[in-house]
Order: sequence, then C-alpha cells, then structure tokens
Amino acid sequence: MTQDRPSKPDNTPALCTPCAGIQRNWRRAPGHVELQQHGNRKEERASGLVTITRYQCDQCGTIWDYENDKQNLHAGWSIVSR
Repeated sequence: MTQDRPSKPDNTPALCTPCAGIQRNWRRAPGHVELQQHGNRKEERASGLVTITRYQCDQCGTIWDYENDKQNLHAGWSIVSR
C-alpha cells in the first residue's frame, strides 16, 4: 500500500476576489476600486517611451504595475509581488 505525501504548503497569500478578476497583459483592462496608486515611471521600449504606474491593493496587499504602451495590446496589468 502506498502512502500519499502531503502537498507542499503554499505560503503565497491568495489574491482577493477583485484582484483575481483583473485581466492581465491586456491594455485598457480595468483594475478595481481598492487599488491605490503609488507613483509612476517612464521606461524605454522598442515602440518608444511608456508609462508604468504602480498600484497596491488595500484588501490583499498585492502590488501591481500597469504598463500603458499604446503600441502593445498585450501591455497592461502585471503582478509585481504578493
């Protein structure tokens, strides 16, 4: 008889429901009301200079970047850390 091993515990906190609903990597996708802006920066891309704005969720603490690159439809929301 074989014994099942317990799964490795995941210490990464879960996303709150509003954060889980954010469509990632799609420009113009909406965020949610509990995201608080924490500054922005400019970065050079092949298409030119883009603005990246940092947000943090008041509910679950997830830190997001939103890349506003008008030449890249797949820019948008990405998780920086949880």
